[in-house]
Amino acid sequence: MNRMSRESEGPPPLPAQVGPYLRELVRRTRGVCGADLVSVLAVGSLALGDYRPGRSDVDVTVVVEPSVSGPVLRELAGALAHPRLPCPAPGLELVVYDRGFAGRASGLAGYLLDLNTGPLLPSRASFDPARSPAFWYVIDRSVAHRAGVVLFGRPAREVIAPPAASDLLAAVRASVREHTEGEGHLADNRVLNGCRSVVFCRTGRWTAKRVAAREIAACEPGFRPLVEAALAGFERPRAEAVGLPAAEVRAFLTWVRERVDEAAGAVEH
Repeated sequence: MNRMSRESEGPPPLPAQVGPYLRELVRRTRGVCGADLVSVLAVGSLALGDYRPGRSDVDVTVVVEPSVSGPVLRELAGALAHPRLPCPAPGLELVVYDRGFAGRASGLAGYLLDLNTGPLLPSRASFDPARSPAFWYVIDRSVAHRAGVVLFGRPAREVIAPPAASDLLAAVRASVREHTEGEGHLADNRVLNGCRSVVFCRTGRWTAKRVAAREIAACEPGFRPLVEAALAGFERPRAEAVGLPAAEVRAFLTWVRERVDEAAGAVEH
C-alpha cells in the first residue's frame, strides 16, 4: 500500500462472496430497528481491504438511537443468527452501540449487543458490556472511525468517535497480552496481529494484517522467517490452519509487547 492510509485511498470494494449476505443483514436490521437505526458499517478486514474467504470473519458495527429497547435488541440477535441468516464466512461478529456512547471517546466496551454467530464461531449474544474485556471494542471503534465502510446510514466518522490515545494504547497492550497468553487463537493470527500492533504504534494508522506483516518482515530480518510463515498460513482456510513454533511465537510477541510499551510510555510522558 506504499504507506498510504486506507482513508486516503477510499473504501475498498466489498468482496462478492459477502455482498448478498451484507445486503440481507442490512435489510433485516432496518426491519427490526426501523427509524431508530442510524448506521450499519463494515469494519475489520472488510474495511481494511484484507478479507480472506474461509479465514476472515464478517465484522459489522451498528449504531442505533438510545431509545432502542432490550426486546428489540434480542429480536435483532435472533434475526441475524446463523443459520436463520446463513453466514458465508466462518463467523459474523456484530456489535451494536447507542448513538450517544458511540459518539464520544471511551475506553469502555459500551455495547448494547455483541453478537457472535456462524458456522465456525461459537454462538454468543451478550447484552452486558461489563462481562467482556473492553480492549476488543476500543480497537474496533478506532478502526471503524478511520476506515468503516457505510452499508446504511451516516458515515463512520460522524457516528463513531476515536478513542483517546491513552485508552487506545492500553487496549493494544491488552490485545497483545491476550494473544500471548490467551487460548483459542491461531498461531498465524497471533503473529499477524502483533505485526499490525507494532505498525500502528509506529505510524498511528491501522493497516491490513498482511500489509503490516510485510512491513515487519522487511525491517526486522530476525523475525522474517516467522512472519513469512504466518503469512503463508493465513492463506489457508481457518479449518486447515497449521501451527508455528510456540517458542518463536512467544519470543516475537514479547518483542511486540516491548514496542507497544515504548509507545505507551511516550504518550504518558
